[in-house]
Amino acid sequence: MGDTANHTCRISLPGDLREAEFVFRRNRFVGEIRLDGISELAHVPSSGRMAELLCPGARIFVAPQHRPGTKLKYRILLAEHRDLLVSVDSLLPNRLIHRALLNGFLPDLSAGGVVKREAAYGRGRFDFYLQETGRAGCYLEVKSVTLVEGGVALFPDAPSERGARHLEELAAARLEGYGAVVVFVIQRADALCFSPHRDRDPRFGEELSRAAQAGVEVLALGCRVSLGEVTLGDPLPVRL
Repeated sequence: MGDTANHTCRISLPGDLREAEFVFRRNRFVGEIRLDGISELAHVPSSGRMAELLCPGARIFVAPQHRPGTKLKYRILLAEHRDLLVSVDSLLPNRLIHRALLNGFLPDLSAGGVVKREAAYGRGRFDFYLQETGRAGCYLEVKSVTLVEGGVALFPDAPSERGARHLEELAAARLEGYGAVVVFVIQRADALCFSPHRDRDPRFGEELSRAAQAGVEVLALGCRVSLGEVTLGDPLPVRL
């Protein structure tokens, strides 16, 4: 659970994590690993490239998948990069922000109102809709960031049409009078600031600037990552 007493919010990782070696990525969601000298297939829980993390020979940590009907025995959760642990699970930031909202870790966004997940808007959905009595609702979208270069967290690490569309719709919601927020959760501890990765996806960078000009709030939060948990950190500067 999030700990509001010491102003921390964390997600515990499975207790049965196992160390393995990454071999290669067969496709976006399947990687070959070597575990105890045996080749296995593991789920890659992100569509991002993560070429600097999931490279041949990389030290990774996987968790067994126990759900019935799961085709792959393992799920890759962490990768080690220059002695730093990085969470590669793109679903974890959403869980982390949900917990933070419920526990008041983000007081400007959560003041005891209703938190609705997967809220429909326009042609798609946002991760959250926040509603408080007497105030306009607020749409919130969460993005997972794993790439850091020279202390700068960058998103996306591959062109993201879906991400650009989310920004367009957040801007539209803001112009309709709703609150609108995009939160970039940086799943590693070495980021000093956040910027859109314009070299990798110019359109996303342009849409982020337009959204900010339309009144969309842009937040970036770092994380501390260990073998036991991922802890949400403090806000980082955003450079558009």
